[in-house]
Amino acid sequence: MRRAAHQIYDAKPLVLDDPIAVPLLGPTYLPEVEKTQTKLHKPFSVSLRAFLVARSRYAEDMLGQAVAHGVTQYVLLGAGLDTFAYRNPFPQLRVFEVDHPATQQWKHELIDASNIVRPSTLTYVPVDFEHQQLSAQLAEAGHDASLPTFFAWLGVVPYLTEGAFRSTLSLIATSPTGSGVVMDYGQPRAALPFFEKLAHDSLASRVQLAGEPFQLFFTPQEMAAELRAFRDIEDAGSAELNARYFSGRKDILKLHGSAARIVSAWV
Repeated sequence: MRRAAHQIYDAKPLVLDDPIAVPLLGPTYLPEVEKTQTKLHKPFSVSLRAFLVARSRYAEDMLGQAVAHGVTQYVLLGAGLDTFAYRNPFPQLRVFEVDHPATQQWKHELIDASNIVRPSTLTYVPVDFEHQQLSAQLAEAGHDASLPTFFAWLGVVPYLTEGAFRSTLSLIATSPTGSGVVMDYGQPRAALPFFEKLAHDSLASRVQLAGEPFQLFFTPQEMAAELRAFRDIEDAGSAELNARYFSGRKDILKLHGSAARIVSAWV
């Protein structure tokens, strides 16, 4: 919904040009985007929209670098309503969308209702992590573990247990040379200034009520330790992302605060 709002309300040029986001929402969810127009300029709403737009753009920028170096497989872990596969500019790139079967079924229904074409380069990989292994399900879906792969892990890490995070990261780290990953993460409450603690508490309460509580946070130093098996690590916060994607804009779209970060790393 926030990526769709970016397409409709923010100034051009867009940070993320996503012509699929609006039609994918369809008549069920698009009215919710339109109802939030009056809230678009509130600082928290602006910053959250900017971050969600920036993380997708950053992931796709890093993917472009991987493809330029010969990567032909892209795995989206917790794909949700990501739209890259439906506007993929790389004909040689196979896209694997990994998600819970129920979430994928919901996405299928939205796609069918919106008459969006499923590209031949896309493969859905339903995984129930309580009962199935990610590596086995990827292999069954046609993913070649002997070839370099780029992984996007967006909007997932804060909801994981430490064990689930480390087991998935280990799988990525053992991928062939040239593989890479982009993920976003949040800093722990104790590391935030006072007003960001209040924003953190508000968001944490909302996701708790939705049944998906936050569980896992890192400082940049802690994340660097988790990524010691990788090389060429870039860990970007608000200042770096604003300089890269939001400088010189004609609107007020930019990130505020220090809670959310995006990191890329390579095998």
